[in-house]
Amino acid sequence: MNQVALLGFVVMAGVGCSSDPAQVAGTYTVGVTNRDNGCNFANWTVGGMNAGVTVAITQSGSTATANVTGAIGTYFDFAFGTSMFTGPIDGDQLDLKLMGMRSQTSGNCTFTYDGEIAATSNGDILTGRINYTPATNGHTDCATVAGCVSYQDFNGTRPPT
Repeated sequence: MNQVALLGFVVMAGVGCSSDPAQVAGTYTVGVTNRDNGCNFANWTVGGMNAGVTVAITQSGSTATANVTGAIGTYFDFAFGTSMFTGPIDGDQLDLKLMGMRSQTSGNCTFTYDGEIAATSNGDILTGRINYTPATNGHTDCATVAGCVSYQDFNGTRPPT
């Protein structure tokens, strides 16, 4: 009876465990396609594509930092105040966040735009989605931006290691 109880405990203890993080460090060449523009960003064409975006990912255990470089990285620095996304890797899944630092205002609303990369790693390939959402001060003047989401799909490759 005790062996059955112990086996049940061991099985239950393993249910919540995550798998080893994929090894994602490297420099990726990424293609990005604009999808829904729920936040009404200027110069956003649904279906518009950017090819050859460079993203350098560093990794420490189950944490990764993705730094968008080149001209697109410069644009991110201007629009968001940073070009770095950071977050956990759980198995082959990445959830990296960019916390916007460039404040904008609309009446009494103050807000930034944040980004989130939700990606899947498959060897030297990353695929996923980048969501852009506002973080507001909660003022009623924020109604025009609150809850909006603009997003892009992407796929990227790195040279084999």
